[in-house]
Amino acid sequence: MKWIGRRQSDNVDDRRGMSGGGKTIVGGGIIGIVILLLNAFGGENGQMIGNILQQTQGQQTAQTESRALTPEEEKEGEFVKTLLADNEDVWAKIFAENNLEFEAPRLQLFSGQTQTECGGASSASGPFYCPADKTIYMDMSFFEELRTKFGAEGGDFAIAYVLAHEFGHHIQTILGTSAKMRQDQEGKSEAEANKLSVALELQADFYAGLWTHYNEKQHAMLEPGDIEEALSAANAVGDDAIQKKMQGQVVPDSFTHGTSEQRMYWFNRGFESGNIKMGNTFAEIN
Repeated sequence: MKWIGRRQSDNVDDRRGMSGGGKTIVGGGIIGIVILLLNAFGGENGQMIGNILQQTQGQQTAQTESRALTPEEEKEGEFVKTLLADNEDVWAKIFAENNLEFEAPRLQLFSGQTQTECGGASSASGPFYCPADKTIYMDMSFFEELRTKFGAEGGDFAIAYVLAHEFGHHIQTILGTSAKMRQDQEGKSEAEANKLSVALELQADFYAGLWTHYNEKQHAMLEPGDIEEALSAANAVGDDAIQKKMQGQVVPDSFTHGTSEQRMYWFNRGFESGNIKMGNTFAEIN
């Protein structure tokens, strides 16, 4: 992905190498872990992944001393700040075109564990968005785990896809989509409530594809293999792929984020259409 030389966002709090302290909980994001504060349904996939990652990473609640970032981490931070700026610019443009007021989220990079308005989180939580403080949280070690443990290709555009997905959850928050989804879940069976959760997640995948469409038109950022990296990441974090790997069987009624096929489809739909009106997953997911 071509990114050097573009604007970098100021809305980034880089706390890598610093101890977050305190108690951690499993929070939610790209790999199917649901933020507990949201009262959402079906965090079983994330719980399983969190347990697996913690077995290999060690106890995450221990205090760690602050350290200086390596040159590689500094470069990684510049890349993420550029991605965030690209998302800000694209969504500000889309909102302006639709006579809506845009509000940018913040992004925190952390190592090991951190505290959020949604509770504590560890690196095993994976990247996630907390609506209570309108902040995206990312431990960059997740992407190595995604490659080595879940079979994704890796690469810089896998990071771009994940960040754009979490930015999509911010868009859903400021548009009121997330609040309406939670309201619609009330009184539903777990299976029916999970379908609404799937629709929300697939829409965030659509938004990631939509961002890719706009940003490519603006900056010609894509290089050979980039879209494949995004699709590989989407494939790796499908509910069916995760359940099959973690528990050896697939339970569709427990899906909360969508199948690998669905996640790839909706990312591609956003990328190919470039039309936000094509992203009403709630009307199309039964």
